[in-house]
Amino acid sequence: MTELPDRRLLLVHAHPDDESINNGATMARYAAEGARVTLVTCTLGERGEVIPPELRHLTGAPLGAHRRRELTAAMRELGVDDFRLLGGAGRYGDSGMMGLADNDDPHCFWQADVDEAAALLTEVILEVRPQVLVTYDADGGYGHPDHIQAHRVAMRAVELAADAGHRIAKVYWNRVPRPVAEAAFARLADALPDLPFAKSGAVDDVPGVVDADRITTVIDGTAHAAAKAAAMAAHATQVEVAGEYFALSNELAQPIFTTEYYELVNGEATGETDLFAGTGATHEETP
Repeated sequence: MTELPDRRLLLVHAHPDDESINNGATMARYAAEGARVTLVTCTLGERGEVIPPELRHLTGAPLGAHRRRELTAAMRELGVDDFRLLGGAGRYGDSGMMGLADNDDPHCFWQADVDEAAALLTEVILEVRPQVLVTYDADGGYGHPDHIQAHRVAMRAVELAADAGHRIAKVYWNRVPRPVAEAAFARLADALPDLPFAKSGAVDDVPGVVDADRITTVIDGTAHAAAKAAAMAAHATQVEVAGEYFALSNELAQPIFTTEYYELVNGEATGETDLFAGTGATHEETP
């Protein structure tokens, strides 16, 4: 049996690109430090809006296949070797934005049985045996049905894994402190005339924005800023990157956060600058 690395991090995301936008610097940092970083993506984002005109013919399964290749390229930029699709490619389809008829598709992730999907994720947890899991809050960060369902499935899988003998020491939700977001958008206002985007987004466009007192953990990923930007750019159907900023298909500019923030929701907080703080997992630099 292959010996597992001392530190093991599992991230659960809804679509390709979510991981790079939310956690790209964190993933690159821990991968560079020798931790095992495992990503589980729940859908291929087959209903995503495509930015480049030359790729707008892609919809449905062909778009999903293309986004899977983008995910592979993004993980190469972050140095992450272990990335998987929940239940295998095509098990769960993209649910589209909340309130659309797409949500009623019986194949979509929103319609998945939570316990069934969580059992599939539990299989990964029992294999990888992570000390730390990262996912969204109960609103999915911004109300997308696939993000909400990813939260439900991840949190249920934590329970099922504990019942099966592996307790995850720490569970975190993705966050951005409101004062940090406000300062970043103020800088964006000055930079906007030199950017290729229509106009600025707003603080509340950023998933997971909360008051600063909700933040328990701050991960300085500035040394991996270039890797995060490159990973985001690899998701070219969904993300356009320009320097320290990016936009989705709505052409609203947003800042790229290379210090990433988390709220600990399961486990003991220790004034953290390390997701593994207090887990007993050691840090060994790679050669």
